[in-house]
Amino acid sequence: VQLQASGGGLVQAGGSLRLSCASSGRTFSGRYMGWFRQGPGKERDFVAAIAVSGGYTYYADSVKGRFTISSDKAKNTVYLQMNSLKPEDTAVYYCASSNGILSTVRLPNMYNYWGQGTLVTVSS
Repeated sequence: VQLQASGGGLVQAGGSLRLSCASSGRTFSGRYMGWFRQGPGKERDFVAAIAVSGGYTYYADSVKGRFTISSDKAKNTVYLQMNSLKPEDTAVYYCASSNGILSTVRLPNMYNYWGQGTLVTVSS
């Protein structure tokens, strides 16, 4: 399984971006697809996840109400719509696939496959 993340860029605070994560497989691999981010000198943090079956969504408190994760199974693609962006959202964003259980959905080490990352820069 190969994951290809795209859609990053430079945006002003308050703006929006939509990230995409395309899977090379016939269908999504794993039970959950997630987005993580890693800022300069920081650890990789959970952003959002979606259950492949059922479409249930999960968010970090820092993005709840501003970001929306969704999926298009026909296109094998997961999206992260990011609105009301803040400078602190600046990071490299990674998509990933997990076969783990719900209680581990926020843990990066439970994800098996990772995309290459796409840089999001939010200017103040």
